[in-house]
Amino acid sequence: MRLACVDVELIKALATVVGAGAGVVAIRVYYSNSRLQRAKWLAELYQKFYERADLKDVRTALDCEMSDLSAVSALLREEPGEFTDYLNFFEFVAVLGKLGQLHSQEIEYMFGYYLDCFEKCTDVRKYIADENKGYEQLDKLLRQRAAKK
Repeated sequence: MRLACVDVELIKALATVVGAGAGVVAIRVYYSNSRLQRAKWLAELYQKFYERADLKDVRTALDCEMSDLSAVSALLREEPGEFTDYLNFFEFVAVLGKLGQLHSQEIEYMFGYYLDCFEKCTDVRKYIADENKGYEQLDKLLRQRAAKK
């Protein structure tokens, strides 16, 4: 009878070890898949941002190094669809960051320069901060970045 108890206890112990091992493997797979998903998000965002011709003109107008104040003023005054798309793109990036789909470091690596350009162009920064424009998450992201500096 004692031998049967030992066998049952041994089976329970082995089942516990196997279950714990399976749990560890499942966690590793989850984190690996999460990294893969973020990499896919970044690749798609890269394509949308850098390969869309309609965003290129806005990107050029808002570029910190080459910024033409008359072009920036025209964007703010006329609010063309391309400008709205550009800001909506960054609003989407900010939302993905808030939801944890993208890490702040990933956002910085990919888009830090252009987020800096928003900061350097005070009129555009005020535009983004305007509650009526609908860029609340982008505004929060920019405020968080400014607080870190």
